Amino acid sequence: MNFVSTRNNKIKVSSAFAITHGISSDGGLFLPENIPALSRDDFNCLASKSYIERAAFILGKFLTDFTDEEIEHCVKSAYTDSFDNNNPAPLAKLGSDTEIIELWHGPTCAFKDLALQLLPYLMTTAAKKENDGKKIVIPVATSGDTGKAALEGFKNVKDTEIVVFYPCDGVSATQKLQMSSQDGDNVHVFGIEGNFDDAQTGVKRMFTDDAVKAKLAQSGYEFSSANSINWGRLVPQIVYYVSAYCDMLNSGADLKDGFNVTVPTGNFGNILAAYFAKAMGTPINKLICASNKNKILTDFINTGVYNKNREFYTTISPSMDILVSSNLERMLYILADGDDKYVADLQNQLSSSGCFEVNDTVKGRIQDVFYGGYCDDEKTLSTISKVYKDFGYLCDTHTAVAVSVADEYRENTGDKRPMVIASTASPYKFTKSVLSSISDCVPDDEFEAIDKLNELTGVKTPEPIWALRNKKIRFREVIDKTSLDKAIFKSLNI
Repeated sequence: MNFVSTRNNKIKVSSAFAITHGISSDGGLFLPENIPALSRDDFNCLASKSYIERAAFILGKFLTDFTDEEIEHCVKSAYTDSFDNNNPAPLAKLGSDTEIIELWHGPTCAFKDLALQLLPYLMTTAAKKENDGKKIVIPVATSGDTGKAALEGFKNVKDTEIVVFYPCDGVSATQKLQMSSQDGDNVHVFGIEGNFDDAQTGVKRMFTDDAVKAKLAQSGYEFSSANSINWGRLVPQIVYYVSAYCDMLNSGADLKDGFNVTVPTGNFGNILAAYFAKAMGTPINKLICASNKNKILTDFINTGVYNKNREFYTTISPSMDILVSSNLERMLYILADGDDKYVADLQNQLSSSGCFEVNDTVKGRIQDVFYGGYCDDEKTLSTISKVYKDFGYLCDTHTAVAVSVADEYRENTGDKRPMVIASTASPYKFTKSVLSSISDCVPDDEFEAIDKLNELTGVKTPEPIWALRNKKIRFREVIDKTSLDKAIFKSLNI
């Protein structure tokens, strides 16, 4: 299978090239030339398989230049003994017609682990096919969860260096502690004076900066990406939506009319993975895109206008505090029937004016597939409280956004199909906000708050969160948002 650039589909590369390089030289994102289909027999077979076996099967459909043995090695290495009960994506009931797919049972307690435990194995395998001996430098922009998951996945991986940039005032206390205390000889972490969009823009700019790339090459390095702009980040996420359907089949759920999926969404990668699962044949009806107060995707789905010229809000669901959703570019390419010139023009408009409007055909197709809704901080907290009171289930601030918007969708449309809601993080990654929704007393100290939340709810504190108590801070530097390249050169001593 070839992969093409969303901005020039005459560029055709292997999956190994797409994973190793991360982004196309023209600034476009790599996308498979076609989407493989799964038959009813495939789903019936997968239903009897383990998560690892399901992952190997799905990856094999896309990574056709990898051998079966290479894929099996990658998925077994990533998913064996890395997740609670060796079950990376379990389902939890929330009433009779809602399943929560818990994607936070990995080493950093966030959904990014599902991809970033696997990506280092995919990347090192791909590098043997495509790399000319250069070491890989991985700059990562993060709104909180990707950074820690990438650091944990790539720490001490041979011939790689990983440099993470996070908004210094835009992540939770636990997220910041997770990153700033990261161990590993090849890891580097910087706060930036700005928001996630500033970090993401800076990282993407470096990928197409010839002077930066030349300086790296002179020292034996080249860029790759661990953000979801890298296809190797996105393809593992497809697996858990297919797996959720298989688990629902095994439970005897009534799926004759399909089911809906709600995803708390910032950079559009997680919900795009659900779209791929749908396009492969998983009977997903509607994809419900749940935003926080930074509701740029809600507005886009409802109007066809994408306008980042608006106030940026720092919310209690910080991983969604994003105004430039990179993976939307891939969706636009698909819905525009592969019109690369049209997509490139939209992206140029976004860069130059901060705004674009899609044509009526693309707008109609978006609204056929997606529903957009949003939830502010007040509603997020009340949703956490209500879900805990009604079901005894404790969810984090991002999952609560999804629950709220899923409820809104049902009320507005009358659609009673079963619902799968992506739960993207442990409540203990956002302890103070979660605690404030069920208690009037929130200690100032993060770990006192963790202990109180555990005492009140009986919900076990994940071991990776508990272990942070004894971690030393390694990285304290905060840099200007325009100095990302200098920080990378400093980290590499070049």
